[in-house]
Amino acid sequence: METTPEYAVDLITFYHPSFWGVGSYDDIMALRHKDPVALWTKILDALNEAGMSSFEMTFPPADKSSAIDAFGSVKGFRDELTARGLKLKSSYHSGSGWTPGADLGAELNKAEELAEFVADAGGDTLVVGLPMRNSRDAAPPFFVDAKFASAVADIAHVVGDATQRKGVKTALHTEAHSTFCTRRDIDLILTLTDPEYVYFCPDTAHITLAGGDAIDVVAPHAERVVIAHWKDALGRMPAGFPIDHSTIHNQHQDYMCALGSGVVDWPNWAKLYEQTEGRGVRLLELDAVASPIAEMKAAKSFLELNGI
Repeated sequence: METTPEYAVDLITFYHPSFWGVGSYDDIMALRHKDPVALWTKILDALNEAGMSSFEMTFPPADKSSAIDAFGSVKGFRDELTARGLKLKSSYHSGSGWTPGADLGAELNKAEELAEFVADAGGDTLVVGLPMRNSRDAAPPFFVDAKFASAVADIAHVVGDATQRKGVKTALHTEAHSTFCTRRDIDLILTLTDPEYVYFCPDTAHITLAGGDAIDVVAPHAERVVIAHWKDALGRMPAGFPIDHSTIHNQHQDYMCALGSGVVDWPNWAKLYEQTEGRGVRLLELDAVASPIAEMKAAKSFLELNGI
């Protein structure tokens, strides 16, 4: 490899109840409200033990709000990370409202607020998940057509410009069963957005679940990749899989697997990734695993032992 990469992980890795000794996600949220310092201490200790250098924040409980509750301010949070030799790389941001007729001002304000936190905490990327699709038999049907893609592009441009002025790049994430996961969807929306303002965060597992090959799908847009989620999958999910918005993300996990035990072509993915702006960081994403420290170490060892 041309570079010596840093290893990072998405904090969704720690959202399995077993890691916390509780029975459900709601129980983890209860712990967050009871003692946010204890929550963050456990996560940061685990990152250090696993040999991670940086991380991506996500939805609650390990989000902006709980970080400020735990450490008193953005500066307090960043100081804690620095003392531990850790860095914030990025944060997930929901773009579920990026649809035709959206309140542009409201969407802009939400993105700017999080981007300011990310910048102040030392990060540089806002990873945006676009709206989910509906099942094929939904009534009325939801089409990812020119009108929809144009609305997404309009919002992405305004948000991308605003966050970039704060030193944070807006990168669109490929979530399976979303409006930005198949080759066609990705090509359509990236073609309609200006690469000077809107960047790309591919997820190897989610592209696989959507029936694509991560290398083939990402290669035409490699110059826009500023970060990626390195994650393995068993293969494509069944065509026409029903999309229940309250459970589909959990159902994805049944088709994901440990790095190196799925179908992603890691040697060729690594070669492609070396051509991207994001090449300095391998961001592992292990969706809510029961033993996150062991899984992070195993994923890192797999990549290192195979020269990836």
